[in-house]
Amino acid sequence: MENDVVAVVGPVSSGIAHVISHVVNELHVPLLSFGATDPTLSALQYPYFVRTTQNDYFQMYAIADFVDYYRWKKVIAIYVDDDNGRNGVSVLGDAMSKKRAKISYKAAFPPEAKESDISDLLNEVNLMESRVYVLHVNPDHGLAIFSIAKRLRMMDSGYVWIATDWLPSVLDSLDSPDTDTMDLLQGVVAFRHHIPDTDLKKSFLSRLKSQRDNETVSFNSYALYAYDSVWLAARALDAYLNEGGNVSFSSDPKLRDTNGSMLQLASLRTFDGGPQFLKTILGMNFTGLSGQVEFDMDKNLVHPAYDILNIGGSGSRRIGYWSNHSGLSVIAPEVLYEKKSSKTSLKSNQELYSVIWPGEATTTPRGWVFPNNGQPLRIAVPNRVSYTDFVSKSKNPPGVQGYCIDVFEAALKLLNYPVPRQYILFGNGERNPSYNELVEQVAQNNFDAVVGDVTIVTNRTRIVDFTQPFMPSGLVVVVPVEKKSSPWSFLEPFTAQMWLVTGAFFLFVGTVVWILEHRHNPEFRGSPRKQLITVFWFSFSTMFFSHRENTVSGLGRLVLIIWLFVVLIINSSYTASLTSILTVQQLSSQIEGIDSLISSTQPIGIQDGSFARKYLIDDLNIAESRIVTLKNMEDYIDALQRGPKAGGVVAVVDELPYIEVLMSRTDCKFTTVGQEFTKSGWGFAFQRDSPLAVDLSTAILQLSESGDLQRIHDKWLNKKECATVDANSNKLALTSFWGLFLICGIACVIALIIFFARIFCQYNKFSPEPEKTDKEMQPVRSRRPSRTRSLKKLMVFVDRREADIKEILRENKKRRHSIG
Repeated sequence: MENDVVAVVGPVSSGIAHVISHVVNELHVPLLSFGATDPTLSALQYPYFVRTTQNDYFQMYAIADFVDYYRWKKVIAIYVDDDNGRNGVSVLGDAMSKKRAKISYKAAFPPEAKESDISDLLNEVNLMESRVYVLHVNPDHGLAIFSIAKRLRMMDSGYVWIATDWLPSVLDSLDSPDTDTMDLLQGVVAFRHHIPDTDLKKSFLSRLKSQRDNETVSFNSYALYAYDSVWLAARALDAYLNEGGNVSFSSDPKLRDTNGSMLQLASLRTFDGGPQFLKTILGMNFTGLSGQVEFDMDKNLVHPAYDILNIGGSGSRRIGYWSNHSGLSVIAPEVLYEKKSSKTSLKSNQELYSVIWPGEATTTPRGWVFPNNGQPLRIAVPNRVSYTDFVSKSKNPPGVQGYCIDVFEAALKLLNYPVPRQYILFGNGERNPSYNELVEQVAQNNFDAVVGDVTIVTNRTRIVDFTQPFMPSGLVVVVPVEKKSSPWSFLEPFTAQMWLVTGAFFLFVGTVVWILEHRHNPEFRGSPRKQLITVFWFSFSTMFFSHRENTVSGLGRLVLIIWLFVVLIINSSYTASLTSILTVQQLSSQIEGIDSLISSTQPIGIQDGSFARKYLIDDLNIAESRIVTLKNMEDYIDALQRGPKAGGVVAVVDELPYIEVLMSRTDCKFTTVGQEFTKSGWGFAFQRDSPLAVDLSTAILQLSESGDLQRIHDKWLNKKECATVDANSNKLALTSFWGLFLICGIACVIALIIFFARIFCQYNKFSPEPEKTDKEMQPVRSRRPSRTRSLKKLMVFVDRREADIKEILRENKKRRHSIG
């Protein structure tokens, strides 16, 4: 720097790059680094730092995508505890969290670590759950770590090793890696900077190998980036000078030697054209050996990409690529860039070739095992004193029994790996334990899981992970019932509106039939009193199909057939509804659901240890003084039967599965009212991010689909069905029958229109005989208006028998013919 340089190429270490970046910032000299990959070397903090290699930020996101591709949720990061190691692993943690995964443990070792220190570290991580290791170290320690891991049998089947670009850099630098080295790395997956296989690169390597005096015959990606960095500086300087730039330096008064200092800061001078030269460098765009040399807004090389290698045999094979444009793909990134494919569509179709994992395994490792500490899975089981069909203590192995235990054991059998386990009862056996406390014990690592009737509620999901629900559940209100009879029960099948409409239609149809039959049928004729009685009798006797009057007119028969069909439907519905009302048990209290329970002031029973207490108090604002804790089923029965006046409760709030057992075992002396006012389910609780919770959820779904879950349910919980009381559930409303009434009404109207149309036609043709005219049809002279006389004549005409009218019409017709 004392020689007035205009650019610096290097260094290979991120740590040194941090130090030099402070110097070049003051001297305005661009630093072109082909080896510093630390993500924290940002353009904002170090404006004169120009990274001519790939940023580890992208490599860590590539690893996160690879981990997510195989659906692993936890990894262990092994790294050197320096700036480059810490910062790279920090970015990896951020990338993993975006994939809903995480680094379960950060295994750091100092740069000067001995082999024994590394061995102790690997022994420690080998006792942990995750079997996916991300190795982000430098070449000095990398191969030694694999050697120790192989000695500890950590390179066997079931392990996953992911190495960052340090490993391909080491292997690519060797002309032909020795067999011992490759034996250490079998099954390892490594990420290497993607260098396009261009003609320029092939030509350069060919010329280099032709030089016999050159000792280097292999180059890694960093060597190619270094070569391009030199050319970048040269091309940029040429462009800078061609643009009229000057190379001049000036002293900085801020740089001066302090007493006793050996740094000779006063000899350093600032490059006057530094800002312009930096701008020229960042504007360069050419194709080098490493690919496209161009910078984005963050001063990173454009199109970051990596090869994904699987080491096996005497070399490695490429199983795919990663780029920030396409994600994981088996097609080279530059090909995808040329196709200009959509970034969204590419990342939705991730693909890699098959991998041969450590131990020559071809199946994807699970990625985790139970912690290798010699202890089985600690499973807490609630020691219940009520509803023991769900879960309870047993004298036989494994020490517990019940519906929940059978579901858990059946789910474990569907897993493709053994689960060592130990059931531990939680509770004193005198009362049900607190389930909130039980879940907290899992969160505090006192247990690994809880198997039992544990309800999935919001506050519990914040501290543990639940499996897929294996039993639907929800809070319901339970009240005692008794059979009641009422002298007015016969009115309950229909609503008031239905009764009114039905009665009106009986009269309406009876009147219509009378009108249609009056001129044809002598049974519908007679004195006004007799005809009125006939209308009422005929109307309501059709309810029982006991009408004795015969219908002789076609229109009357049509209306009657349709009406009898309507009556049949109404009778059937009425009978069914009345039977149900007289059979179903009726409430002995005024509680009709959770709303009426909240508005009352009477005591409410809950199960000991249930979350219902907190829910009623905190969410529904029910006074705590109203809550009565009931220990077992006998307490339920006693409290409900005594009622609030005798020291009992007006209702019990509990989960539906318990209540179904209660109602079944008490011959339906109790029933639920209203609807479930919460919707949840029972699940098995595990510690946060436990992979076993995910696998068991899949197993529970398989049990459900195969019908095994229902068979286990029927084995333990074969219950008697009880009706749920709803005050208006059996009442039939007009909305169920208005279609029938509409059809019947339309038929009656049409029949009346046809009937009166025929009447008017006959009336217009009618001219009575002279003899009968004087006696029967001659109107009495009066002073009434002619309209009244015409109406009276019409009414008299309508009232006459149809046969008489037809006879007169025939005689009139004969008379007209004889006259003509």
